[in-house]
Amino acid sequence: MGVLGCADIAVRRILPAIVEHPSVRLVAVASRDGARSARLAARFGCAAVTGYRALLDRDDIDAVYVPLPPGMHHEWVAEALTAGKHVLVEKPLSTTYEQSAELVATAGRLGLALTENFMFLHHSQHAAVRDLAREEIGELRVFSSSFGVPPPDPSSFRHDARLGGGALLDVGVYPLRAAQLQLDGELDVLGACLRVDEATGVDVAGSALLSTATGVTAQLDFGFQHSYRSAYALWGSRGRISVPRAFTPPREHRPVVRLEQQDRTTELTLAADHQVGNALDAFAAAALSDTGRTALGEALLRQALLVEQVRKAARIVSL
Repeated sequence: MGVLGCADIAVRRILPAIVEHPSVRLVAVASRDGARSARLAARFGCAAVTGYRALLDRDDIDAVYVPLPPGMHHEWVAEALTAGKHVLVEKPLSTTYEQSAELVATAGRLGLALTENFMFLHHSQHAAVRDLAREEIGELRVFSSSFGVPPPDPSSFRHDARLGGGALLDVGVYPLRAAQLQLDGELDVLGACLRVDEATGVDVAGSALLSTATGVTAQLDFGFQHSYRSAYALWGSRGRISVPRAFTPPREHRPVVRLEQQDRTTELTLAADHQVGNALDAFAAAALSDTGRTALGEALLRQALLVEQVRKAARIVSL
């Protein structure tokens, strides 16, 4: 496996997991800055490559991980697929539905795995919560989710519209994906609001209201002008379950979920899990077998469409 870029998430979370997990083998890391790739290669025990194209030209690499800014995803995911590589790309897959549809079609035509790196989907707490909800809270009425973080460094790509910056693409995609995970059926966007920083032209916070065909609503909030919050809740006819560490739990963390029912509150401690390693294992399985790739492509398109619909439905508030 090769890595296109030396982003912080690659250095902190993905590269250590690749080195540790037997389902994948780290071959090379590429950067436009040769000295930077050399430092990372020495740290993680792989080859250093200068330039992304040079890494894609290697015949000892079957798959690549792409942690580049979102505005660069379409170009380099397309290049990687054309070079015959399976692709694990950081969320979002691209900045528009049209671009995402093109990439999904390319991967399907070439018989390659294409996966968006929502690592939280691979943590066992979410299946446990879904099972608990079926047993304890009755008919589901409302799903709510928030993902907010403190302001990023001013030099971050998150403040650059040309690089695909903005809160919707950076953190808003998580509550959207979680709603699809826990709600049955298709979701429609009923309304949204995006707060846009006039100085940078990117959205820094937002909210969205979605609904299933049966009227179960999803109330979502996100941004990077906030104290840290990474949570969701399922509210039903007989109770409510809240998940306070939904998206980024450390591997050693044992999640505690809260079940609230009439005159009773119960806290349940679940097993720790390594969602980063699990995500790599799932990607390796998709690359080694074409089973399930159609479903992966459909999930990518549903996510991209919802992001586009939120953007189109949003009331823009300038700051």
